[in-house]
Amino acid sequence: MISRPGSGRFRPEALFRPSSIAVIGADTADGVQVMGNLLAGGFGGAILPVGPGLSAVSGVLAYPDIASLPVVPDLAVVCSPAEQVPAAFAELGRRGTHAAVVTGMAGGLRALASSSGVRSLGPGSFGISVPSLGLNATRSHLLARPGRIALVSQSAALCRAVLDWAEPNGVGFSHIVGIGGNDDIGFSLVLDWLSRDPGTGAILLDIRRIKDRRMFLSAARAAARLRPMVAIRAGGRLLDPSGDADATFVAALRRCGVLSVSTLEDLLAAAETLTRARPARGEALAIVTNAIGPAQLAADTALRDGLHLAQLTPETKGVIGLALPNAFGPRSDRAGTVPQPTVGDIVYVGPDNPIRLAEAASLLAGAEEVGGVLIVHAPTGEADAAGMQAIAAASGAIKVPLLVCAMGETTGAAHRRQLAEAGVPAFSAPEQSVRGFLHLVQNRRNRAAARELPPSTVLTLAPDRAQVQHLFRRARGRAAAKGHAALAQDEAMAVLAAYGVPTAPARVAMNAADAAVAAALLGFPVVLKRRRTDRLEPGARSGLALDLRDADQVRAAAHMLERRSGPDGAPPGFLVQRQVGRARELLVRVREDAVFGPTIAFGQGGTAADILYDVAVDLPPLNLTLARALISRTRVAATLGPLPDQPAANADMVADTLVRVSQLMVDFPEIAELDVNPLFADADGVLVADAWIRLRPPGEAGRLAISPYPAELAGAFVANGQTLVIRPIRPEDATAHVALFQRLSPEDIRYRFFSAMRELSAEQITRLTQVDYEREMAFVAVRESAGETVGVARLVCEPGTGEGEFAVVVQPDMKGRGLARHLMQRLIAWGRSQGLTAIVGHVLADNQPMLGFVRRLGFTLRRLPAEGDIFEARLPLSREAATPGTAA
Repeated sequence: MISRPGSGRFRPEALFRPSSIAVIGADTADGVQVMGNLLAGGFGGAILPVGPGLSAVSGVLAYPDIASLPVVPDLAVVCSPAEQVPAAFAELGRRGTHAAVVTGMAGGLRALASSSGVRSLGPGSFGISVPSLGLNATRSHLLARPGRIALVSQSAALCRAVLDWAEPNGVGFSHIVGIGGNDDIGFSLVLDWLSRDPGTGAILLDIRRIKDRRMFLSAARAAARLRPMVAIRAGGRLLDPSGDADATFVAALRRCGVLSVSTLEDLLAAAETLTRARPARGEALAIVTNAIGPAQLAADTALRDGLHLAQLTPETKGVIGLALPNAFGPRSDRAGTVPQPTVGDIVYVGPDNPIRLAEAASLLAGAEEVGGVLIVHAPTGEADAAGMQAIAAASGAIKVPLLVCAMGETTGAAHRRQLAEAGVPAFSAPEQSVRGFLHLVQNRRNRAAARELPPSTVLTLAPDRAQVQHLFRRARGRAAAKGHAALAQDEAMAVLAAYGVPTAPARVAMNAADAAVAAALLGFPVVLKRRRTDRLEPGARSGLALDLRDADQVRAAAHMLERRSGPDGAPPGFLVQRQVGRARELLVRVREDAVFGPTIAFGQGGTAADILYDVAVDLPPLNLTLARALISRTRVAATLGPLPDQPAANADMVADTLVRVSQLMVDFPEIAELDVNPLFADADGVLVADAWIRLRPPGEAGRLAISPYPAELAGAFVANGQTLVIRPIRPEDATAHVALFQRLSPEDIRYRFFSAMRELSAEQITRLTQVDYEREMAFVAVRESAGETVGVARLVCEPGTGEGEFAVVVQPDMKGRGLARHLMQRLIAWGRSQGLTAIVGHVLADNQPMLGFVRRLGFTLRRLPAEGDIFEARLPLSREAATPGTAA
């Protein structure tokens, strides 16, 4: 499968690998700066300045207008005033240029791109730089050195700040891309390019505005599978002081495997760590030092940040003790005896021989209980240089993350540069170095979260969807005039009960006498509530009476609540509920984020919920693993364990409740908001004591930002008496996928990959098995009895074209059994359901079996003029719906 862009449309290569660049408005301030940077960068292609009245710029021949250019430029950097940009785009489109960068504040770029065919970065773009090509078409004040970091930013000021930091720290860049106002070319297209670029090792994102959440998250997830990614968002609190939008932003990126940071310092520290350190093997940090005080500062920071200090086994201590006899012995400093740590071990080598730091780090790295090693070095004198050389030399053989805190400036700055040149992440303070390891751990957690694929339907839940539909119809009928509907507490709890969430026993009563009878039937003590359909506000007690212990108290409370005016349009009557005993009070809350759609929040419930605001956020769909991780990100999680007066709560049931609420959101996207507060949790399980649901207007539905795993597409296929499971691929298929590749013949491999590959790289395995079902589908045929993948068919949607590119392969012993045809039929049906207009593929001319196969499926074949040994196979698709698994 090979992507071959057609002529006459935008090609990403024109933006990221141009052979010629025109600078439109080369006589403006931006144009002068861009021209200077292009010439200083050493770009090897044609540089074409355009400006009325210009004859030359720094010895480069200039042209009065775009029509006068001797060649069609691949890329145009438009520095003209805003009023001249539309005319420039129209002329560029006529000349055949389809990629541009707009440095000024011109408006309507998306419309201009549509009318002219010129795709652009901007407005207000910093420009684009690819240092390995000598390309520096930016407004930068510095020339970036080549390296492996890609910076994608909406802010020119942030780009300059990062470049200013990078130079003295020895950090280089594969790309610098100024998204600017993000009107046309946005993050998704740029991330797609960077994820395929072998020269990019990590990606830094500065995000202010996202146009299409699904396209962005799809591209971010695809890129983060292969490249560490760090994102920062300035202005989030200005837009939403509550912090909810920021929390959702972090949650969305976490699910893509992207690390979010909140400060520029953390962004730079993460860049330092993720590009130079190995991935974290575990979460326990081992510290080795020549100075106790700074090492203790590092240890304290690690514990405050929720990291673990490595508890070394007796075997590890024994090995280290043979080389460093005093590493764990009595310690003292000028303040006296230093107490031994109780939650981890610090390896102390003393100040006399800095080379021992490298020796101790190498020994620690071999211990299974160590996830990463931090060397904390305080300057001692001339011998430090040899110590730094030893650390740099040892770093290549250390298989866990190695971070170094080289303190000081007079000598420490030189030591950090020396380590940076050797590829070792180095920091000036203990706290910064620990944050570096924390970023590695968080990146490890995020990448694990991104591999979780909650299904679209959790079969074990068995919800009563018909009951939910009935309750929603009743609520809509009651509030037809309003255009939206909300459910009373009892109705909302009935919805949750239909999804298997336990609710506190309750009865509806129309008056005080009925309430007293209902209370007697439930058993005292009880709670009496006025039925209501407005939002439940924690702490609002006007419609609530607690701890009612007999019928007289119930009647009195009912009369008191009747005297208080209820909300307009509230349903009549009361809700009588058996009072729940001592338990933790939690909350579950569903809200709509303006960018990322439905969210699920979990945290502290009860009357203190809005005061403490101990809440963590995630996006549906959830599975148990993601639900437990959501719980762990709150402070209230610590209270679920044993308390002095209560046994441990059933945390598994809390997580199960979150999964059930998530499934409710997947099944009923008409839910706009949902509150569960309090959700009581104790050793026996959970009980919902209050709930509220608001529905969207008729015909409106929420759209999940993250697509669930499409389990509904799984099926069976019988091949000569063998039953195979056909299903969408999952990340855990990686091992079986490698085994399938190894069973293919050399000829099959050449036909499939257009080269004589001997093995799949780790990056290729990731690409093939961790797919985004928004943009790609891969059906695998699995022989479950043997745990084998015996065939796979793949369809990758080409963004902006309406087309998808296919590939199919089955192992030799499964050929001739109809499996390949069945897999392709499933792909065709899926492509049609996605609205694709055509499926295409490329077939080697000597692959006669495949050429005949696609002809029989209805594809037309065309020999590519520029590639005589390759045919393009094309199948137009109708817009008619198709059921997966049927023939097209």
